[in-house]
Amino acid sequence: MRAMLAILLISLLPAWTFAAGHDTALERVDVDVSDKAAMQDGARTFVSYCMGCHSAKFQRYERVADDLGIPHAVMMKELVFTGARIGDHMDIGMQPADAKAWFGTPPPDLTLVAQVRGTDWLYAYLRSFYEDPTRPWGVNNTVFPNTGMPNVLEGLQGRQRLDCTQAGPVEEGNTPRTTPAVSGLSPHTCDQLAVVPNTGSLTEAQFNEKLRNLVSFLVYSADPAALQRQRIGIYVLMYLAVLLILAYLLKREYWKDVN
Repeated sequence: MRAMLAILLISLLPAWTFAAGHDTALERVDVDVSDKAAMQDGARTFVSYCMGCHSAKFQRYERVADDLGIPHAVMMKELVFTGARIGDHMDIGMQPADAKAWFGTPPPDLTLVAQVRGTDWLYAYLRSFYEDPTRPWGVNNTVFPNTGMPNVLEGLQGRQRLDCTQAGPVEEGNTPRTTPAVSGLSPHTCDQLAVVPNTGSLTEAQFNEKLRNLVSFLVYSADPAALQRQRIGIYVLMYLAVLLILAYLLKREYWKDVN
């Protein structure tokens, strides 16, 4: 009993560790790893905006092309910018020593990031950059404070700032009312993110869809065989159902003469 309890506690430690990394409520995001069009768009976003610093070295260009229905010629022309061959891993040219000098630590590989962090965390993190002149890259993040990563998607989303609100009196029904912050008044909070109008190339809905597609690709990349396992699982369950029927008929045949 003690051994089982110890195993359970150890299995929960990663979840507690990542949950403690932020206080922001995470929005639920649904991804569909059977939607090849969405993952194709996510793969394009990944190689265009993420692979300058982050590798996916446990994944191969050929496997991605075959799984997502991308012809090899199109894959090489549109999604391979490093001179790699179709069978190579999705690695980057940045040297670890240079990465440490520029960022303080080499950026992590993202092949398994969806399994480590979770889809909701990834989606919220990539949406939650805001301008902060005190940080080395000029941005911070509400989900992962003091992040060392620049906002690489700013050109799509637009410049985002923290919007301050001034707490007002409590009205009937104990519902707090907020009004724009006024200098010299308190208390106030600065926890609402607001995109500066006309600073991004995509609307909010378009950017959210682009981000969802990127997260979908990262989910696929972390477990490329997920759909295959699901298909095999269906066949296994169908086989077991047929076997159950045959076992029942055999049992009834054996026991038909038993009073």
